Amino acid sequence: MAKEKVCLAYSGGLDTSCILAWLLEKGYEVICFMADVGQEEDFEAAKEKALKIGASKVYIEDLRREFVEALCFPAIQCNAVYENVYLLGTSLARPVIARGQIAVAEKEGCVAVSHGCTGKGNDQVRFELGFYALKPDIKVIAPWRDPEFYTRFAGRNDLLEYAAKTGVPVYQTKAKPWSMDENLAHCSYEAGILEDPDVEAPKDMWKLTVDPFDAPNKPEDFTVHFEKGIPTKLEYEGKTVTDPLELFLAANTIARRNGVGRIDIVENRFIGLKSRGCYETPGLTILRNAHVDLEGLVLDREVRALRDQFVTFNYSKILYNGLYFSPEREFLEDAIVSSQKTVNGKVRCRVYKGSFQVLGRSSETSKLYDMSESSMDEIGSFEPQDTTGFISVQAIRIKK
Repeated sequence: MAKEKVCLAYSGGLDTSCILAWLLEKGYEVICFMADVGQEEDFEAAKEKALKIGASKVYIEDLRREFVEALCFPAIQCNAVYENVYLLGTSLARPVIARGQIAVAEKEGCVAVSHGCTGKGNDQVRFELGFYALKPDIKVIAPWRDPEFYTRFAGRNDLLEYAAKTGVPVYQTKAKPWSMDENLAHCSYEAGILEDPDVEAPKDMWKLTVDPFDAPNKPEDFTVHFEKGIPTKLEYEGKTVTDPLELFLAANTIARRNGVGRIDIVENRFIGLKSRGCYETPGLTILRNAHVDLEGLVLDREVRALRDQFVTFNYSKILYNGLYFSPEREFLEDAIVSSQKTVNGKVRCRVYKGSFQVLGRSSETSKLYDMSESSMDEIGSFEPQDTTGFISVQAIRIKK
C-alpha cells in the first residue's frame, strides 16, 4: 500500500530537518519544498541534506520575480506599512510561498502540507489561511501545535538529541542567540536575547546592511522613475535598470552599502501577543520613500487622504494578518490601482550613512502643481482676495 504524501516547507535548518525525520517516522512519504524568495542560502546543500534524511523529492522554486511583481510593487504603490514602522517584509513573502507549496502538493498528489512555524507567531496563520484558500480540502500538519511533538521536543537540546538518534546531519555553525527570516525584501531578527525589549541589538547581528557608522563618507545619488505608482526605472552610477527583479536587486545594493533600512520595534502580533522585532528592509525602504514623495507632486489631495486613511491602513493590516487570499484584499488592490493613475514621474534621491533624502522630483504628465500659482514672487492666475471669503466661511463654526 502506497504511503500518503506530505509536502513540507523545508529550510534545511534544525527544526524542519527534525520535522522531516518525524514525518517519515509517522509513516508519510515526504516531498520537500524550498522557495527561493531571495534569501542568501545554499539551496543545493539543503537539498542534499533533505534527500539524505529521507525525502523522496526536493523542489527548489525560484519565486523572486513573482515576489517582486505581485507583492512588493503593490505594497510600494499603496505605501504599505504596519503600525507606522514595519514594511511587512515577512508578510509579503508568505502568499508567494504558500502558492508555490500548494502547486507542488497538487502536482505530487499530496494529502497534506506541513510547516515549521511556531504556535505563537504570525506565520502559522499566514501560511495556513493561504493553504486553505488555495486548496480547501488540504490537510495541514503543524508539528509545533501538536502536543505529541512539542512535549517530546521541548527545546533545542531535544531536537539535537533526536537529530543524532535519527541520523539528521547537523552543520556546526556559530550559534546565533536569535531567530532569523530572510527574503529579497528584508531580514528579520527576533526571539533569544532580543526578547528583552530594552536590550540593544548587537552590532554583529545585522546581516544585510552596513552599519551606518561604517558606511561610505560620500553620499550616493540615484533616480527612481515611476509609472502608475510602480518603479519602472532606476538610474545610478551611470547605469539604467528597468527589469523589475533587477531594479529591486539594484535598490537593495544601493541601500545595503549605505546602511539604510534598519528598524527596531515592539509590534502587536495578530494572535494577541506583543513581540520585539528587528528588521532590515533596504531596497523596499528607498523605493517606498521615493514613491511617498512623488505622490506629493502628482496625487490629488482627496484621493491621497482616502487612500492613506482607508486603503493603506487596511491593506497593510490584511497582509500582516495573513488574509492575502481574501475578497477584501482583491477589493483594496483594485482601489490601489485606481489611486495610482496619475503617479508618474521621477524622484532624485540621496542616501548617506543610514539616511534617505529627496533632492528633487518631476513629472511630465501631472498638472496638479503650478509653479506660478504657488509662487511667492508672482500673482499668477490665483486671486489672493478670494481667500478672504474662504477664511470667512471656515471661521463661521470656529466663532460659534
